[in-house]
Amino acid sequence: MKKGEYARSGVDYTKAKIFREAMQAVGRRTLHFPEKRSVFIDEDAIGSRLTPWEYLGSLSHSWVSVSEFLGNQSYIAEWMYRHTGESYYDVIGFNLTQIIVIDVTPGGALPVIFNDVVALSSYDWGIDEKRRNDFAKGIFDGCKICGMALVQGDTGAARYLVRPGQSILSGSIKGIIAPKERAITGGKLQVGDHIIAVKSSGLHANGISLIIKRALTLKDQFLYELPNGNTFAKEALIRSCCYVKLMEALLETQPKIDIHAVQPGTGGGPLKIAFDKRPFTYRIHSWFYEIPSLFTFMRELGVSLQDCLTTFNWGGGYYVFVSSREVEQVIDIGRKAGYELMDVGVVEKGPRRVIFEPENVTLSPPGE
Repeated sequence: MKKGEYARSGVDYTKAKIFREAMQAVGRRTLHFPEKRSVFIDEDAIGSRLTPWEYLGSLSHSWVSVSEFLGNQSYIAEWMYRHTGESYYDVIGFNLTQIIVIDVTPGGALPVIFNDVVALSSYDWGIDEKRRNDFAKGIFDGCKICGMALVQGDTGAARYLVRPGQSILSGSIKGIIAPKERAITGGKLQVGDHIIAVKSSGLHANGISLIIKRALTLKDQFLYELPNGNTFAKEALIRSCCYVKLMEALLETQPKIDIHAVQPGTGGGPLKIAFDKRPFTYRIHSWFYEIPSLFTFMRELGVSLQDCLTTFNWGGGYYVFVSSREVEQVIDIGRKAGYELMDVGVVEKGPRRVIFEPENVTLSPPGE
């Protein structure tokens, strides 16, 4: 059958159907994940425009919603796929879920519903079997570890907005706070609170633009071998750490832990510690011994320490703020849940800033 002019212009729905059906199949496999949080999905509605879901538990509850996009990390994955045939799209799918969920949990919510949005230069991106299946696997893995269901999504061809072969990946997550008294607003943060850092798995998904800029100046670009033996791409495409299990353990511990604030270490590195607008000084006196290799290599490429500390997570992916009496218990719970935690600092009275003593650097909030 001869294709119409719309299909020839890049919007071929026969190709779009292949990717959409693959994602719907993944979605069906995730529908029972939120049931442990008493959230149930109408399975018959998968594939329709609306998929109903409801909370059937007995606890008072409230909802949160977060939207985010992955940024430029898929650029590196596509570069590797085109130049080597090696697919990192399982990492891309997984990291898409994590870049969103990391902003859900700090408020005391646990994720239950995931929607994805995939913008492509053409639907050819999704008919490639290896890329499609790996991306779908990453989404499935992300939903499984977080306890959420992929219930809806959208895929669009935008050839005049998206570079050929590239993708813009985004999504949204609904989280539930049950009971609603679990909500963490950050309002309890006070002088004397301890700052507990949770070790990251590596880059996560922030600072990619700087990574790409520097990598493209190297002879072998993303195939350049770092001192630890890994390629630039392999270090840049590590799966993000999922902090849901940590927050679930902290929230469900009895007697209840009095968490004053939680903050993700994304989009600003250790500077994100100074999230509160009040005049607090955050003194970081200790840090993880091992800094991810990609970050230290960026220093070797000439990126300033200041830029590194305000761009990359520098090894700390998540922060929990509690009083001194809660520190040991939080660290113990986190370790039992499989995380490496460290009491790295304290909140002091003073101008809003981060004093990062391990590197003898003082960081001021953006615009101040």
